[in-house]
Amino acid sequence: MHATDQAVKILVQPHRGDINSPVVHRHDEFEEASEEDLRGFEVVEDSEGHHYAVRKEHH
Repeated sequence: MHATDQAVKILVQPHRGDINSPVVHRHDEFEEASEEDLRGFEVVEDSEGHHYAVRKEHH
């Protein structure tokens, strides 16, 4: 058994399930509300290459 496999058995919490199973993506009310909120932001980059989320201005 590799060290990584041993670390996974020790560090992965049991309630997370099988780490090899695919992620199930659900569109629930919380996710829809989050997406709606994120639409109000835009990503800007400063002169040093840092990225920031800035709330869009409403005209």
